Amino acid sequence: MQWRGRRTSANVQDRRSFRTVGVAGGGIGTLVVVGLMLWLSGGDPQVLIDSGLLDGQSVSPSGAASPADDDTATFAKVVLADTEDVWHELFRQQGSQYVEPTLVLFRGRVESACGLASAAVGPFYCTLDENVYLDLEFFADLKERFSAPGDFAAAYVISHEIGHHVQKLVGLSDKVHAQQQQSSEADANRLSVRLELQADYLAGVWAHFEEKSKKVIEPRDIEEALRAASAIGDDRLQKQAGGSVVPDSFTHGTSAQRLRWFKRGYETGSFEGAKQLFESPYEQL
Repeated sequence: MQWRGRRTSANVQDRRSFRTVGVAGGGIGTLVVVGLMLWLSGGDPQVLIDSGLLDGQSVSPSGAASPADDDTATFAKVVLADTEDVWHELFRQQGSQYVEPTLVLFRGRVESACGLASAAVGPFYCTLDENVYLDLEFFADLKERFSAPGDFAAAYVISHEIGHHVQKLVGLSDKVHAQQQQSSEADANRLSVRLELQADYLAGVWAHFEEKSKKVIEPRDIEEALRAASAIGDDRLQKQAGGSVVPDSFTHGTSAQRLRWFKRGYETGSFEGAKQLFESPYEQL
């Protein structure tokens, strides 16, 4: 992805000057592994926030960011700017206005309207403050632990979280969360799968217009995104964790589903097509 020297978004809060230095319940290494698995399976960050695993942490000033960190931060700001351009135009075509979210960069742990969260939860979107939260070290873990390297794999991660912001703006996430409160656990999980697959689809829509309007996507970029999408299905992660595959426990779809819906969004570029996730029979997702 050709991103150097391009416009960066101003909607970024950099909170990396503080970091977590003490963690209860097994240490930061354990939390990073658990949290990475949680995000990659599309898990709700509130799970770890409410679990008590974050108790006993302390925060101290961190050192200056490394050149590599600053380079990655600039990359994230460029991707965010590109999502703004695409979604402003798509919302305009729908006769509405896109409200830009804020990307919060942090290190170690962060306070959001959804609660206190460790970097262990991975990148997440908080519907209460409409911010995306990202610890840049996540991208190194994405490359090393899940064999999903490349700039565009990282761009997919950011655009997926922006997809959740789009769902919030159109009122879908609030509606689904209300339905989940009145559903069985299995049915609530199925609704969650639809939300996550739709966020993958919307990330694909962004990639479609990114390629069409910016001309900055290279042939290998989409392959990187597809590789990342296929690496993070519930079925694959459950197998990697050494357990059995339990479909009723899926919260964000199989590897095949995530790959299929990102690819469908990329190939069609249809904003309206996102509705299919909630119109199709669950078995056909």
